[in-house]
Amino acid sequence: MVQLVDADIKTREVLDWKGVHVLHFMGSSCSQKLRIFLNLKGIKWESHLVDLFANENFKPWFLGINPRGLVPVLVHDGVVHIESNDIIQYLEQKFPTPALIPAGHENELAALLKHEDDLHLDLRTLSFRFVFNPPGPPKPAAMLDSYAANGAGTVGGIKDHNKEIQIEFWQRAAKEGFTDERARASAQKFRVAFDALDQRLAQHPCLMGDSLSVLDIAWLIYAHRLSLGGYPFARLHPRVTTWMEKLLARPEFAKEIAMPPAAMTRLEATRRSQVEAGKTLEAVAGF
Repeated sequence: MVQLVDADIKTREVLDWKGVHVLHFMGSSCSQKLRIFLNLKGIKWESHLVDLFANENFKPWFLGINPRGLVPVLVHDGVVHIESNDIIQYLEQKFPTPALIPAGHENELAALLKHEDDLHLDLRTLSFRFVFNPPGPPKPAAMLDSYAANGAGTVGGIKDHNKEIQIEFWQRAAKEGFTDERARASAQKFRVAFDALDQRLAQHPCLMGDSLSVLDIAWLIYAHRLSLGGYPFARLHPRVTTWMEKLLARPEFAKEIAMPPAAMTRLEATRRSQVEAGKTLEAVAGF
């Protein structure tokens, strides 16, 4: 569990916040995952939006709350928790009903969530290449300088290297973009992962058995994001497709991943240009 200690927190006002507060962004996959969890749990929470498109997560105020510069962040009665899967597991302990982590399977689910989290930079690569498709560098150099310079630089009181990984990712993206080679490698990882999930769904309607769990929430977000990018789920993973459609029909899920009309218009234009250039996700990945 990633819980910040006093020395990690430079924006001191959050230490006085009472109740459940969530700092998040509407289009962030990890934020979407947490919001769906909160919906299903029926937990009341206060929203604090952090605009990733405006790079608010790289500014001193936010870095003073989360030195890693990532959303979502949970502040529960003045205690700061970061990393979405850790936040969810913490909240499951604090708000145990309805159960979304099967009793006796806590360690198994934690390991499965780690596998999902290990693919997050691959999801980001495919998202920026096939969904967001920004016209220039996704993160300006000045914002990366602010990211590097601000925040405690520690997590749990220990020097943290996670930010270095994030900065290297964005610097590489600015230098070379999201190349066919990188996109292909990321897509192949997801094909292996979704093949395994398809096999799980051959036995049960949900990923951990007969009942909905946190694992379904986590992978639904990934599947939906990749479907926006043109990943061919229906052809490659038909059981995942059926499972995804059932979950997206539920309002607790649907409202958190809905895209504004303007964003859908941009996405449709991006998809048309990729088809015309022969550079769809399916073509680049070689599926």
